[in-house]
Amino acid sequence: MRKGLDVFLIIVVSTILGGLFGSYLIVNNLSNLPWAKGNNFENAIKQQVLRQEETSVTDVVKRVSPAVVSIEIQKDISKNVSVDPFGDFFGNWPFFGQQPASPKTTEPDWQKVGGGTGFIISSDGLIMTNRHVIEDTTAKYKVILNDGRRFDAEIVGTDLFNDIGVLKIAASGLPMVEFGDSDQLVIGQSVVAIGNALAEFSNTVTVGVVSGIGRSIVAGTGGSSEKLANVIQTDAAINPGNSGGPLLNLSGQVIGINTAISSQGQLIGFAIPINSVRQIIDSVKKTGEIIRPYLGVRYTMLDEDTAKKLKLDITEGALLAPGSTATDTAVLPNSPASKAGLQANDVITEVNGKKLSKDYDLAQAISQFQPNDKINLKVWTKGQTKDVAVTLERYKKP
Repeated sequence: MRKGLDVFLIIVVSTILGGLFGSYLIVNNLSNLPWAKGNNFENAIKQQVLRQEETSVTDVVKRVSPAVVSIEIQKDISKNVSVDPFGDFFGNWPFFGQQPASPKTTEPDWQKVGGGTGFIISSDGLIMTNRHVIEDTTAKYKVILNDGRRFDAEIVGTDLFNDIGVLKIAASGLPMVEFGDSDQLVIGQSVVAIGNALAEFSNTVTVGVVSGIGRSIVAGTGGSSEKLANVIQTDAAINPGNSGGPLLNLSGQVIGINTAISSQGQLIGFAIPINSVRQIIDSVKKTGEIIRPYLGVRYTMLDEDTAKKLKLDITEGALLAPGSTATDTAVLPNSPASKAGLQANDVITEVNGKKLSKDYDLAQAISQFQPNDKINLKVWTKGQTKDVAVTLERYKKP
């Protein structure tokens, strides 16, 4: 019995020591070991690591691509009737004769004018993309699956605050993406982006790393813009047309939604963390629509420069401020904020104990809750700080 126990202990100790030694080899420069001098051994290890990463990327692409779709934007170009500015003038002269009238058609002529990317979040045809991809209410949208099938798409809902849009197609048994935990991302982590590059090249794959976390950007599409807080920065190339596509970790899980590229820096793209929109996804799956909480204030986020200009004693928080017209009040009438007694020039500094800042603004904080949730605000007003309880309501379009 004793001999058997001794053999067992030797095996356990040997396994532990072997594991520690193996970890040492990986962590330390292998070429420094006496039996591993020279570049050949080190290069072989590097090549092996690269091969393993390449295998991970190809596995991710193979597994997730069937759930990534191209979105085609179509417009009725028959409404854009060209007019000959000289037609009437020349038509009055005998030499030129009567000019034929420009042909006009009442039949719509739907043509592709742009595109984007999306990914399937439910097997019965729910597809997530960016709001700015499907913001044109006069357009039609087609969804092209990875296998080439085409479907008419219906807009389920959009969320301006998170630049999120959801489409629905009449299909079933579709492959779905798997969600990861974007709160666990670290700078330098490898990521994969899949998208409909330039609205022409579907399922284009780019690879890079997370190069920044918690960024704040102003994203725009020419006619509109919005501030997005706490986004992921990556050097995985995100081209026009990639908007709405998934940003994936090497486990093939969606950890972000590709949404913008930098107009100033090359190979800098931004993605919305998937954790920021999980509640939207859940509400769409349960109710078939985007349900958003509503506080009912207009605000600007403070920083030191803004606080100095306004001669405020506080430098962080959401300053409740009116808009440019008399009807754009700081606190909307009959809103949850109004019912709780909030007023213009109040500064909300915390939501449920979490401090607000330029990198974590009020909209982002409120988006974490549901209608009918009761939240506690820390409010700075007239030089004093007080606690204010608010019951959020469901947002309804005016």
